[in-house]
Amino acid sequence: MQSRDTYTQLTFYYLDGHSESFNVYNPLDDTAPRAGLQLEVRHLLERNWWIVNLPEQTVLINIDNVVKVEMNPPLSDLQGEGIFSNAERVTALNRGR
Repeated sequence: MQSRDTYTQLTFYYLDGHSESFNVYNPLDDTAPRAGLQLEVRHLLERNWWIVNLPEQTVLINIDNVVKVEMNPPLSDLQGEGIFSNAERVTALNRGR
């Protein structure tokens, strides 16, 4: 049985304005080196399709239809090129229609 104590929530924001969230339980091995975490995230972002296995179904997400992915809690250990480590949100995302 999966532990429900440790999870990452992924929220996908789609081009059509819809969004959906998933809790991914025990997403990472706590004994994995931090450099491995950074590589895993970078490899995941290079994929065209993400697959989320749920107890009742499997969801395939075409990343070409996604404008943003949020992860909570944050991956504070990510560092390097293309990452703004010391950032603060000033305004929320707004959609002009």
